[in-house]
Amino acid sequence: MEKSIIMTDKAPKPVGPYSQAVKANGWLFISGQIPIDPKTGELVEGSFEVQARTIFDSLKAIIEEGGASLDRVVKVTIFLTDMDRFAELNAIYAEYFGESCPARACVEVNRLPKDVPLEIEAVAFCS
Repeated sequence: MEKSIIMTDKAPKPVGPYSQAVKANGWLFISGQIPIDPKTGELVEGSFEVQARTIFDSLKAIIEEGGASLDRVVKVTIFLTDMDRFAELNAIYAEYFGESCPARACVEVNRLPKDVPLEIEAVAFCS
């Protein structure tokens, strides 16, 4: 099995013992991203929209570093602390994925790392 660790300065450094992504046999597994500014390492303040866009931009950067693009994403898992944000999230999500929408799960959770409102992970095909 071919396996490599994917890291980019265009996304936040991991906040624990994990990689931004792992590429294995043509698949890219992207770790859950939270709204952290990759330049400062600090949580992004502001609206839910600003935080969500920060996450999608980080995902995009990691996916591109791994040799794929957003249209190669096959699965996304979203963790929300407030399902009342679902419609707002969907509008932003649609801007990033357009018509090549991957399979997806979205679940409401009680709490996320650093008490953020949203975390997103993804799987993309690279080969």
